[in-house]
Amino acid sequence: MEFCPDCGSMMTLKDGVMVCVRCGFTKENEGVESFVSVERRAEKTITVLEGQSDAGLPTTRARCEECGNDTAYWWLRQLRSADESETRFFRCTKCGRTWREYD
Repeated sequence: MEFCPDCGSMMTLKDGVMVCVRCGFTKENEGVESFVSVERRAEKTITVLEGQSDAGLPTTRARCEECGNDTAYWWLRQLRSADESETRFFRCTKCGRTWREYD
């Protein structure tokens, strides 16, 4: 394994030339006959709630103070530091009012 003298990133063997993956620095291959490069990129899915897009959310018994309905969608979000509990959000299935609960 070789590292770039300019930025310190790992270099890969490409068409017989060592190439930096970050800055593009190139240099001649100095006897490296084989080089294994594995690139792993995880696909991330981010779900954002906008407006009334409640499809697929679970429901629970929670009383809405605005309309008196006793069923609400719920979800969790980590809003504070990682060593604190998540915040529970609720959205009334009838009027759409959203509120939160903390531990």
